[in-house]
Amino acid sequence: MTVAHADQVLAIYRAGIDEGDATFETTAPAWPAFDAAKLPEHRFVALDGARTDGSGAVLGWVAVARVSDRCAYAGVVEHSVYVHPGARGRGVASALLRALIASTEAAGIWTVQSGIFPENAASLALHARLGFRVIGVREHVGRHRGRWRDVVLVERRSPVVG
Repeated sequence: MTVAHADQVLAIYRAGIDEGDATFETTAPAWPAFDAAKLPEHRFVALDGARTDGSGAVLGWVAVARVSDRCAYAGVVEHSVYVHPGARGRGVASALLRALIASTEAAGIWTVQSGIFPENAASLALHARLGFRVIGVREHVGRHRGRWRDVVLVERRSPVVG
């Protein structure tokens, strides 16, 4: 994922925000804020019609952020994965998460985690297929669009790191 993908990445993020079951966020940030929040070595885009120069239509993206600056959490990241509405059901999210898992394990990261709204059944099923486990539910953790929302916490512990 590079600045060349910024407009498409943020458009996909906005689509997820607008659908209402992907995030507590209500607006997508500007690219500089988004870029600064994500670790550069662990973010990927899936491209349709990718060319050798890395161009093509962005079908989806995955990225991670640190969960803490404390050294005890150096091997723990939180990820987000978003797919263009027109590209869903084609294995894009699975491919992106597999690339992320390979990248994070190669870097010595032992836990990849996320919080998912329980209504997002497709995301929960995807994560289960790729070895994430539910570690708990934070009930009524925040208000979103005028109602309290639960968040299902999932994590994948690396079998090769740690």
